[in-house]
Amino acid sequence: MKTLGEHVCSYAGLCRIKVSLFAALSAGAGYLLVRADTGGHLAGLVASVFVLACGASALNQYSERTTDALMRRTRSRSIPSGRIEPLKALLFSVILLLGGCIALVVDGNAYALALGVFTVIWYNGVYTWLKRRTAFAVFPGGLVGAVPPAIGWVAAGGRLSDPALLFLCFFFFMWQVPHFWLFLLDYGEEYERAGLPALTSIFDEAQIVRISFVWISAVAVSCMFMSTSGVTRSLPVNISLGVASVWLMGNAIGLLHGKLKRAGPSFVFRGMNAGMLFVMIFLAADRLF
Repeated sequence: MKTLGEHVCSYAGLCRIKVSLFAALSAGAGYLLVRADTGGHLAGLVASVFVLACGASALNQYSERTTDALMRRTRSRSIPSGRIEPLKALLFSVILLLGGCIALVVDGNAYALALGVFTVIWYNGVYTWLKRRTAFAVFPGGLVGAVPPAIGWVAAGGRLSDPALLFLCFFFFMWQVPHFWLFLLDYGEEYERAGLPALTSIFDEAQIVRISFVWISAVAVSCMFMSTSGVTRSLPVNISLGVASVWLMGNAIGLLHGKLKRAGPSFVFRGMNAGMLFVMIFLAADRLF
């Protein structure tokens, strides 16, 4: 018989805590760029997006349970491993999605709710469907990571039509693409064995490295755009974004010149994640300065 701790860990696995937390923090950064308020309203918004992201992740794992069982990386997840029955996982996801939507109404507004619902539908209805049909699903799938900052932006009273929001979301969108391709360099063969189209079946490793270099460089440039387009205003934050851009370019150059072979794709992958985390911290700190 499972202990309470084992049950909690199994259901937490459905939520993909780290990914959901990234979404919630990016929403918080979007909020703080409009309103320098670190009170309960911000905490409520971050929690709302986190719960909604957890629900979307749980629903995704329910939808992809058959494919997950075919891959070594995912076969130990809660549903394919048998720790949670599929219908219980589906019910859990519905509860989280409803809770997240209700919380967004309370801590956000109608625009924030609409963006949140759109993201869930796009992730589970469009992106998940495209993953089974094309190796380039990451491009429309990048919208999933681009919308959370907009949720925070509009929840704080910002306008959806503000050009600064476009540059903010564009950066988060651009980051998604090389981030996923670096991931595929480690797990592309598993995708192929599971019958999913993967970039590794179209390009060889050297080609993917060169493409990733171009995209990471573009991410670095889009990071600089935020400091020149009105997204950020304080000098310390703009300097920090410049440093982050140099960091990203360093990762891109290292990838192109052999860092990949010495340390593996996961090294650059973690570097991209660290760079994104620091950028979110800088963005959140902008109005506080």
